[in-house]
Amino acid sequence: MENQLTPGSSMILEIRELLENARKNVAQQVNSQLLTTYWNIGRIIVEYEQQNQIRADYGKQTLRELSKELTREFGKGFSRSNLQNMRAFYLAYEKCQTVSGKLSWSHYCELLSITDENKRSFYEKESINSGWSVRELKRQIDSSLYERLLLSSGDANKEKVLSLAQQGIEISQPADIIRDPYVFEFLGVPENKPMLESDLEKALVAQIEKFLLELGRGFMFVGTQQRVTLNNTHYYVDMVFYNKILRAYVLIELKTKKLTPEAAGQLNMYLNYYAAEVNDPDDNPPIGIILCTEKDSIAAEYALGGLSNNIFASRYVLYMPDKEQLIAQVEAVLKNWHENKDNRHE
Repeated sequence: MENQLTPGSSMILEIRELLENARKNVAQQVNSQLLTTYWNIGRIIVEYEQQNQIRADYGKQTLRELSKELTREFGKGFSRSNLQNMRAFYLAYEKCQTVSGKLSWSHYCELLSITDENKRSFYEKESINSGWSVRELKRQIDSSLYERLLLSSGDANKEKVLSLAQQGIEISQPADIIRDPYVFEFLGVPENKPMLESDLEKALVAQIEKFLLELGRGFMFVGTQQRVTLNNTHYYVDMVFYNKILRAYVLIELKTKKLTPEAAGQLNMYLNYYAAEVNDPDDNPPIGIILCTEKDSIAAEYALGGLSNNIFASRYVLYMPDKEQLIAQVEAVLKNWHENKDNRHE
C-alpha cells in the first residue's frame, strides 16, 4: 500500500519525539522530587539532633535504628551511610531551591565528599554545564581538574577561585580552554614507558570520547594527520578539532619530549595556513596547542613570545597527578598572591 507507515515517516518521528520528551520531563520531575525528599529527611535528622542535643556517638546509633525502620517500611535506599549523606546534603545546601534537578542523587553523593565549598561549587556547576555522568564527575575530581585550571595560567588568585566556583569554566577567549597538565590516564600506558608520537596519536584516537572529555566543553573532532601543502611540500597536523563555543579550529601537535622552539615555529606555520585557506568568514583565528612531556617556563616564554597567533604549550601526564601536591601548589600561589596584594596596599 502506498500509504503504509514506515519507521522513518514524519508522523512516527513526531510522536516519537513527543514521547521521548515526556519521558525526560517525567524523569526530571521524579529526580527533583527525590532530591527534595532527601534534603528534607536531612533537615529532620539535623533538627532532631539539635533539639535533643544528641552527642555524636548517640547520633550514629540513632541513624542505625532509623535505617532499620525505614528499610523495613520502604525498602532499599536508607542505609546508614545514605542517611548520613542526606544529613550532609541538608547542611551543605541551606536552601533546597539551590539544588539542581539536572543532577542525580548519585552526583550529589560524589560532590558531598568535597569539603571545600568553592571546589564543590565548581564541580557542581561544571557537571551541569558539561552534562557529566557520575563516572565522568568522579574522574574529573580524581584528576584534580579544579586545581589544574587554577594553575594553568600560573597566576591563580581569589577572583579566579570565585569565578570558577560561581560559573564553572567560562569560555570567552582561547586561553580559557587550556589545562596544564592534561591527564591521559585513560590510555593505560605505564608512566615511564617510551612512546612514539604516532603511537600516542593512535591511542588518543582510539579513546577519542575520553580525550574529548579531557579537552573540555565545545570540542568536535575533525581528524588526524590533516594535510597542509606549501610550495608543493606536504606537512601534516597531528590532530585537528573545532571548538564550537569559540568558533575556532584547534590544532594540536603531540611531542613525546620537551617543548622546542622548532615545534612552536612549525605550529605557527600551520595556523597561518588555516587562517588563510581553511577558515570560513565567520570563523575566529585558529588556536594551536603543543602537548609535550616537559615545559620549561622560560623556554616557553621565548619560544611562544611575539607570535601573532594563539599558541599554547601544555604538559601531559599518563597518570593521575598527586592531588595533595596540586592542592599545595594552589595554596602556595594564592598565599603569594595575597602577600603581594597586601604589600601593594601598604
